[in-house]
Amino acid sequence: MNRYEQYVAFMTIMRKEIRRYLRIWSQTLLPSAITMSLYYVIFGNLIGSRIGTMGGFSYMEFVVPGLIMMAIVTNSYANVVASFFGAKFNNSVEELLVSPIPPYIILCGYVAGGVSRGILVAVIVTAVSLFFTRLPIYSPLLVIVVVALTSILFSLLGFINAVFANTFDDINIVPTFVLTPLTYLGGVFYSLDLLPDFWAAVSQANPLVYVVSAFRYGMLGVSDVNISFAISMILLCVLVAFSYSLHLLRTGKRLRT
Repeated sequence: MNRYEQYVAFMTIMRKEIRRYLRIWSQTLLPSAITMSLYYVIFGNLIGSRIGTMGGFSYMEFVVPGLIMMAIVTNSYANVVASFFGAKFNNSVEELLVSPIPPYIILCGYVAGGVSRGILVAVIVTAVSLFFTRLPIYSPLLVIVVVALTSILFSLLGFINAVFANTFDDINIVPTFVLTPLTYLGGVFYSLDLLPDFWAAVSQANPLVYVVSAFRYGMLGVSDVNISFAISMILLCVLVAFSYSLHLLRTGKRLRT
């Protein structure tokens, strides 16, 4: 395939992914807005008024970046894992594998769909947050970089989960038993400075800590970890996840019947 044909193939896959989640927006976009509104009310207004300030900001301002990032993580992941497993389940993915489309184009098309949903949900959640608090932006460039890298990373992880899943129940195992605990323990609702030294050190092994902290620094200018190290960790995870996803796609492991 020449470059134009590859571009057409990429855009076709991406448009298919976007149309898929827009067609069922009440299941893919609306729940995040409702869930985050509840978080804002409960943790921001009700509990936050009792906690006071954290990191030099009101508790509401402190948790909003973490909640936005949580929405990006869950939606980017969910979009790719559900869509690609569906293609695998009904065997339509085999048509892609035998086509002349390069594997990296297929992978990038699905990832782009997940990234678009993650960013769209982030915009919705951010707009909702403005009804509850002001939202300063300390470094717009860093915000864009972290959002892009995070949505790419978790789209790739969703792809890997879809490849190894055998049933629709399997695509919920990782989000339920791995992703959700790591998110809640990733500093979304608290600063690592509040933890004892031992647990603060243990938290450094949680990759979501770097994602949340880097995004919070972009929004508020405060962070629990070194920003350069956090970005490096996220970028490294993206490269590893992309390489492994591409390997799975090229070999057709668990994809061909």
